[in-house]
Amino acid sequence: MKHFLFLLSFVFLSNFTFAENPPIRLFPKIPLYFSKAECINEFTTRIPFKLVDRLLVVEGSLKNQKGNFIIDTGSEAFILNKVHFKTYGFNYVKKGETSGVLNTIENPIEKRINNFSLETLHLKNKDSDIIDLSHIEKSKKIKLLGIIGFDILKDYEIFIDLYLNQITLTKTDKTGKKLSKNKYLETITDSINFSLKNHTIVIDAFVNKEKLKFGLDTGAEFNQLSSKVHKKVLKHFYPKKRIQLMGASSKKIEVLYGNLHRVKLNDKNYFGPMKTIITNLKNMNKAFGTKLDGILGHDFFAQKRVIMNYKKEKIYFIKYPIIR
Repeated sequence: MKHFLFLLSFVFLSNFTFAENPPIRLFPKIPLYFSKAECINEFTTRIPFKLVDRLLVVEGSLKNQKGNFIIDTGSEAFILNKVHFKTYGFNYVKKGETSGVLNTIENPIEKRINNFSLETLHLKNKDSDIIDLSHIEKSKKIKLLGIIGFDILKDYEIFIDLYLNQITLTKTDKTGKKLSKNKYLETITDSINFSLKNHTIVIDAFVNKEKLKFGLDTGAEFNQLSSKVHKKVLKHFYPKKRIQLMGASSKKIEVLYGNLHRVKLNDKNYFGPMKTIITNLKNMNKAFGTKLDGILGHDFFAQKRVIMNYKKEKIYFIKYPIIR
């Protein structure tokens, strides 16, 4: 029996989608609401999420449509699903080009956001893409209205908590300082710096003693490791089987799936075995001007409660409660 893995991360699915369906960039003149969000204060909103397979999904509504949005730091833009928003037009053709992993899209069409509302948090003058996400809907068996990516998340300090299954967004100023004076009730145990390459969070990590650069992506259901890494790294990858990796447009490639061991960020932050696939990252690195050895996805967030601050380029780690 063949095994199929659907890899969401928009950084990777875009390579297939854009080739046949260039994105329309627009935004409807109505606010977006998250139905289960809790307003902590005027700058902070806490939103519960559910795990659909290994993806972070929040419930919301837009133009009388109720459905789901995926939280994906690997996606550059805020994306709406063309299946549910067919009637919106476009405003103008953007000059230049937009890079995907396998393809470069020239003259993408875009429109300026007039008003975007996340409960009590409001955003203006943002861009949104509309593309066909029906392949994800079918694969995940959910009504998918869109994907929330970097262009929205970058203005917030983001607390992703897979222990409580909730994401907390706190508005920041241009330096990354939180506008809310409220402190976290949880204890911060450590922090690391990262570099921002285009929209990708890049961190240094080690597999045993070998130093590597990883991208951090909430939309990657499984970690990814470049097939070009040194054999000293690959000896800590324990393969299980070959599976089919499916992107948009039903295109598939075969990859090796298994567990990656002995990953650490520093002397305080170690990881247990993480589900990982071996793949070629050459096109992704070329498209986004990076040189990554891999991607850390769901298993990273499952093992660490993290706070990410794009403007400070800092990640904070929150202590897990002791379960008695």
